[in-house]
Amino acid sequence: MTADVVTLGEALASFRSPGPLGFGVPVTPDLAGAETNVAIGLSRLGHRVAWVGRVGSDPFGEAVVRTLRGEGVGVEDVVVDGSAATGLMFLEQRAADLTRVHYVRAGSAGSRLGPDDLPLDAIRSARLLHVTGVTPALSPTAAEAVSRAVSVAREAGVRVSLDVNHRARLWSRDAAAPVLRALLPAVSLLVAGEDELGIVADGPEDEAVAGLLDSGVDAVAVKRGASGASLFTSDGRSDRGAVAVSAVDTVGAGDAFCAGLLSAVLDDRADGDALDRAVALGAWAVSTRGDWAGLPTRSELGDLTSLGPGETLR
Repeated sequence: MTADVVTLGEALASFRSPGPLGFGVPVTPDLAGAETNVAIGLSRLGHRVAWVGRVGSDPFGEAVVRTLRGEGVGVEDVVVDGSAATGLMFLEQRAADLTRVHYVRAGSAGSRLGPDDLPLDAIRSARLLHVTGVTPALSPTAAEAVSRAVSVAREAGVRVSLDVNHRARLWSRDAAAPVLRALLPAVSLLVAGEDELGIVADGPEDEAVAGLLDSGVDAVAVKRGASGASLFTSDGRSDRGAVAVSAVDTVGAGDAFCAGLLSAVLDDRADGDALDRAVALGAWAVSTRGDWAGLPTRSELGDLTSLGPGETLR
């Protein structure tokens, strides 16, 4: 399969608890990972997408590959590591509006991703490479893999998307800044939360965005949570409010936003239309449970915005 989008990172086995974690507490296992969330979101919207990573030779690694394949994501270049385990993530619902995340991923198979694992021909033939700030935080070899992938894409004229996606549990802002800024010369589309923009650019938001656009980034998307999002390009600024939905689970919303935005970019949609699709995917994510399970197919894209609260499609 020649993929429209290639993405790389770590897939985790995720365990969700309805309350505080502890002995005897029921947990629900599932697939998690920023890049796999984006890959599934894009696949459901009809795009050809491949995920690159390493998984352990264990039941969770097998489940990662099986689930992605079942969602139509290419997994031909996934490496099965016989000497390291698939990483784990535990989420506990401490309150209605507070979820805590705990990682068991140090030394995991995913953290061993390196430049030699990259399918260079697949990257060169793709329309877009998507990377996040999570992967280079995992290990020096993973950071090298991201840098190499971005360099190969740039040399081949492939657009690069970077979601800053800062994880304070993995590295500090000071540690992330030089690594992510080094990628910017190859980045076409940058996605960042309001609180993340300062990691990759200096000054207040307007100055930071202007600096990024002047440096060669084609588009900068700023996520504003419940206040919506903005998209900046050489054509100006577009703003969209968040779609009004009943939020039940905010985990994965940023990845869904990325999937919607990248889908619109691949479809050559105008800036405003691209932002519409991005915030719509974010709304699907927060109004359904799980990182990716509730993401829509292309035929469902307009359902949340065309119906009133509590309505039923018949």
